[in-house]
Amino acid sequence: MDLGFKSAEEADAAELRHLFTVAAWREAPWFTDAERAALALAENVTRRAGRPDPVPDEVWDEAARHYDEAGLSALLLEITLTNVFNRLNVPIRQPAGSWS
Repeated sequence: MDLGFKSAEEADAAELRHLFTVAAWREAPWFTDAERAALALAENVTRRAGRPDPVPDEVWDEAARHYDEAGLSALLLEITLTNVFNRLNVPIRQPAGSWS
């Protein structure tokens, strides 16, 4: 989120609307079906605890409907890279944005 806010200075109104409402992506009317599929995939890959099937077939299939193999690979790499950074910041207690 912090990185998104820092790059918002260069964003247009539509990009800002997406950035400021990403937490409510299910309810916000301006996300495309492809963006919703990517957000659902990101949420399921990230929130795995206590779920026997962290990424259900319907979530994967919806993402695959909008993205080809290269696109899915890029999405998964971005999702997991973000998760790595988030998890590294927990034990070292580095506040978001302090890396500037």
